[in-house]
Amino acid sequence: MPANLASVVGHKQPDQPVSWNKRDLIIYAIGIGAKHDDFPFVYELDKSFAAFPTFPVVLPFRGNNADVNNFAETVGKGIPIPGIPPLDPNKIVHGTQSIEIIKPLPLVSGPGWKWTSRVTGIAENKSGLILTSENLLVSPATDVYAKLYSSSFNLGAKVTGEKFTKVIAGPPQAKPIPKDRKPDMIVQAQTSPDQAIIYRYISSVIFTDARIGKAAGFGGVILHGLSSFGFAARAIIKMMANNDPHALKFIGVRFTAPVKPGDTLETQAWEVGPGPDGTTEITFVTKNLTSGKVALGGGIAYIRKAPKTKL
Repeated sequence: MPANLASVVGHKQPDQPVSWNKRDLIIYAIGIGAKHDDFPFVYELDKSFAAFPTFPVVLPFRGNNADVNNFAETVGKGIPIPGIPPLDPNKIVHGTQSIEIIKPLPLVSGPGWKWTSRVTGIAENKSGLILTSENLLVSPATDVYAKLYSSSFNLGAKVTGEKFTKVIAGPPQAKPIPKDRKPDMIVQAQTSPDQAIIYRYISSVIFTDARIGKAAGFGGVILHGLSSFGFAARAIIKMMANNDPHALKFIGVRFTAPVKPGDTLETQAWEVGPGPDGTTEITFVTKNLTSGKVALGGGIAYIRKAPKTKL
């Protein structure tokens, strides 16, 4: 049958069972660079201990599996999307990621949680195929705890060989960086040379193996983009909300350049107005000071500022 890219949009994948425990929450926090002064996220006996708000981004990698996983094998065994040929998991590049935190996560999931997924956008160009998915984290009581959007760039993938775009849903987009003033917040963070190894225990082996990084065109081991995403979220929460686990309501980025373990990241943020439900809207960018390139662009966040926070 002839390919019909328009029919791909709206396609729902089978629900995926997911689960987590306190150990998973702590490993994730360490994987995104949490330190000894980040007790609300790394010490389960702290009175404010909570899931770091971006934790749900790792759930599609983990699923309901308590063991380590190989992302390439997971994708390879996944259910294909009708109308799209099989995609090479080693040539899939994460394009964008956002998460809206609707409810705080329980510290231990228990059974019955699920991850839902539907395609909300597709684009084909001369370089490959871009897929956008909407994901929901749903409790056993069918309450939605988080809504996420992610896009993947599938290098070299072809369906029709012609330009095509259709999008039915997506996250809010960042306002432009103000050109008339310096950032209201600048935070530097040093990634560890072992950062990719740490992060893979809560997510995926894919960027720990230099062979995979080379196959994807990165020249070797790189840090998972979602770890860099977490570094940026940590910077914003710490500086604007005194590490309040429940202050961040939404964050989204575009992945623009790879980060290698050991690189230094600098997040620059600007307050650009009120956000929804009493939040402050932030526009930000995360630069890789080691490479001189922007690692995360188009950054947007909605956060409830701590009362005494001064920008």
